[in-house]
Amino acid sequence: MRNLFTRLGLRVVALLYLAVILLGPLAIVFWRTFEDGVAPAWDALTTPETINAFKLTLIITAIAVPVNTVFGIVCAIAIVRRKFPGKALLNVFIDLPLALSPVVVGLALFLLYGREGWFGTWLSDHGIDVLFALPSMVIATIFVSLPFVAREVVPTLREIGDEQEQAARTLGATGWQTFWRITLPSIRWAVIYGVILTTARCLGEYGAVAVVSGRLQGETETATLRVQERYDAFDLAGAYAISIVLALTAILVLVAMTVIRPRGEAA
Repeated sequence: MRNLFTRLGLRVVALLYLAVILLGPLAIVFWRTFEDGVAPAWDALTTPETINAFKLTLIITAIAVPVNTVFGIVCAIAIVRRKFPGKALLNVFIDLPLALSPVVVGLALFLLYGREGWFGTWLSDHGIDVLFALPSMVIATIFVSLPFVAREVVPTLREIGDEQEQAARTLGATGWQTFWRITLPSIRWAVIYGVILTTARCLGEYGAVAVVSGRLQGETETATLRVQERYDAFDLAGAYAISIVLALTAILVLVAMTVIRPRGEAA
């Protein structure tokens, strides 16, 4: 009986904590968004600047997610299946974006691509805009979302082992054939989870992009930057409405992860 009360108590504490930290703020945002009706929120979401902000966010995500997916799979295979100098260092560097502040990432890009940066002079001489333009925003987003696919795939590769891959090579399969027919099907769920997490991170990125974008309305303003801009302009309805869309996107990501999870793993 005592163990039962202990388990129930832990669950109640966990649920209360989640309600205060997560559900409470979301509920307030929902309420403040629609307290004056749907019209103000809809008007805020349909302005050209807001539409452009969502479009730019989707473009950046559409570039960053495939790049990090390929990179994550390659790195995971290299870490688990290969032996090479610097392997431990690569394993550590993959986690660097999780420990490094996004603002520091943005500052580092300034030091690299700014007018006085390592590559800034050469880029300026050739008329190539990196800072305050799409390239720097994509680079920043790729950096902050880099670890997720790799960190999902690495433990899966270690768990499944390489017996099937060795058998395929023994039977004459090439490296590509082994990858497409043996390795990739075995890690497909890990890749899918990694892609979903990477997508969520790209959609919600703020710090690094805020530093390198210049925050030009209608040009280099993403959805998260648009929230801050509307809030600073005292357009609370606009800030709340955009926040709701981003929050619903995050919820859909969680639902997608739950739906696609295999039954055995979900249990």
